[in-house]
Amino acid sequence: MRRGIAVLAALTVSVFVVGTSEYLIAGLLPQVADDLGVSVATAGQAVTAYALGVVIGGPAVTILTVRLPRKGLAIGLLLLFAAGNAICALAPSYEMLLAGRVVASLSHAAFLTLAMLLTTQSVAPERTGTAIATVASGFAVATLLGVPVGVLIGDGAGWRAPFAVLTGLALAATLLLALVLPRQEARETRVRDEVRTVTRRPVLLVIATTSLVMAAVATVFTYLAPTLTRISGFGTTAVSVLLLVYGAGSLLGGLIAGRLADRSLGATVRGTIAALSGVLALVPLAAGWKASAVVVVLAFGLLASTTTPTMQSLLLKHAGSAPTLAVAVNVCAFNIGIATGSMAGGVMVAAGGLRWLGLAAAVLGLGALALTSMTEGLFGHRSDLNFGTRSLIIEAGRHE
Repeated sequence: MRRGIAVLAALTVSVFVVGTSEYLIAGLLPQVADDLGVSVATAGQAVTAYALGVVIGGPAVTILTVRLPRKGLAIGLLLLFAAGNAICALAPSYEMLLAGRVVASLSHAAFLTLAMLLTTQSVAPERTGTAIATVASGFAVATLLGVPVGVLIGDGAGWRAPFAVLTGLALAATLLLALVLPRQEARETRVRDEVRTVTRRPVLLVIATTSLVMAAVATVFTYLAPTLTRISGFGTTAVSVLLLVYGAGSLLGGLIAGRLADRSLGATVRGTIAALSGVLALVPLAAGWKASAVVVVLAFGLLASTTTPTMQSLLLKHAGSAPTLAVAVNVCAFNIGIATGSMAGGVMVAAGGLRWLGLAAAVLGLGALALTSMTEGLFGHRSDLNFGTRSLIIEAGRHE
């Protein structure tokens, strides 16, 4: 029991470190541009480079390492992440900064995939949703605290300092994992089994649903600050506070969704997506008054993070005993959805549709809800919900 708690704590810390890296540089772009002699727009491609590394490199690294021992792989991936951030901290040129971002990104999807699988192996099957939500909360904390604190460090000590701190934190997390993770041999799955799993209809539908839900969230969240200032009439300080409220709501919402998923996965998936779509549809109306805007931001935060534990649990349910590549692709689906939603929102904002982003996002949410009903037998009885994770846990037990 204590060993399982220690593993979950170490994985949560590690996910926090990895999650902080993805969006940190977005708050440092003016400094990066000035120091490296490029435009802000060019500096912004460091965000794109990381995202492409996650989407393209993540599944490739995952499939190439599927037969490696789990503990050694986790340590190796975090060391790769540390090396990428060290390159960023020391980068003498913009090109070297991009190289460091790509190196760090290659470990992102593969490590998060491994973290999810190690999480399911550390708890009883009926607590899978709660465990995934706990580890995924590292991302919520990264958004709530990690990125703002990193930007604050960058403002005071230069843009390289946060990357140096991340390097140190990644090395500390590596040591922590080395101390608490049990030794596990390579999983006895073949690459073709992993590919066959990820191409199954239920798995593809879950991945598509994940991407659509995240696109709905990103369509509104990417432009939440200008919505609150231009439409609701809040000042910049109040917007910062409201974004903290959103982050706190996301942390709490993910944990609640994890517990609900353990009780009834099907109802939780359908209920949270439907509720999220409803809240998004209310954004255009609620944004017109400050009091209602505060309420809708809190509700949005509570529901936005429910996707991670519910969709990952649903994916594991259908992936069976070869889930590694499927989980990696689902991690990529999160990033694809975020990129798609941001671009769609940008097009609407450019056309003067800032206030109506919530309606477009609600349509995406309803599309995701429709997808959940397209898979035959998508939701089963509670005793069936964790057959995939149960097989993982049984297998892991053979190696301890």
